[in-house]
Amino acid sequence: MSLPGTLASLIEALRALPGVGPKSAARMAYHLLQRDRPGAARLSASLSAALEQLRHCRRCNNFSEQPVCDICASPRREARQLCVVEMPTDLNRLEETQAYKGLYFVLMGRLSPLDGVGPKEIGLERLIERARDGVTEEVILATNFTAEGEATAHYISELLKTRGLQVSRIARGLPAGGELEHVDGMTIAQALHDRRAA
Repeated sequence: MSLPGTLASLIEALRALPGVGPKSAARMAYHLLQRDRPGAARLSASLSAALEQLRHCRRCNNFSEQPVCDICASPRREARQLCVVEMPTDLNRLEETQAYKGLYFVLMGRLSPLDGVGPKEIGLERLIERARDGVTEEVILATNFTAEGEATAHYISELLKTRGLQVSRIARGLPAGGELEHVDGMTIAQALHDRRAA
């Protein structure tokens, strides 16, 4: 059965989402077109606005509508601490705990040589420059406790230690193989509190 070209394109575009296969993408497309056209219009408008207006904060690399995001611009943050996370979702989870008052750097990924993701792809040069700003005293590595997250933390730790920076790693209050966005706030808060030297 051949589909209209625009429908086939929509299904293929939805497959770009993580965990969405061909059947799920088709169900989503049909649902949006048949049962929720206003929702489809909102999704389209929101996605267009995000693509047009969002950029990376020049200090922390998180998404922002301004050159410097609200967290980096806040005078109430503890500028001597810099917490390194893999993704914006990890930053959001840490913020929800209200246990950390420092600044962040978002890698937008993790080292994964098999997938072609090396130091350049996750902006390690920018991280080193940011950490050596003359204000940062401690870099807290809060990458996930997956094999790639651990390798990323180890690599960053070695890079920063050779430059004379104090480096710590969040404690293993988090489950091995777990990801920050799926962990409860109390566990994350305890992991931050019990961090150790990397």
